[in-house]
Amino acid sequence: MLTFVMLTRLSPDALRSPATLEELEQKAMDQVRGECPRVEWLHNFAILGPCDYLDIFRAPDLETAMEVATIIRTYGHATTEVWTATEWKDYKEMLHKLPKAA
Repeated sequence: MLTFVMLTRLSPDALRSPATLEELEQKAMDQVRGECPRVEWLHNFAILGPCDYLDIFRAPDLETAMEVATIIRTYGHATTEVWTATEWKDYKEMLHKLPKAA
């Protein structure tokens, strides 16, 4: 499984009240679970700054991650940025396998 980090910014038109936000989240996550059952959600954060949310999830491939982002975009009239991520310990293991500098 690959790890992905997704930043989401909702459109101001997507919400009418704080209660609508929870309803929106429930509908979007129900759709993600239904369409992408192999996705594992690791963390969800509400954040300050130009984006509203940061989510970390695992998916079997890039196409599935794109499906997740597309679902989130349609429900929240949102923009998303999705990046692949490697855990630091795995990155260090990869570094040790690289050829030494001459």
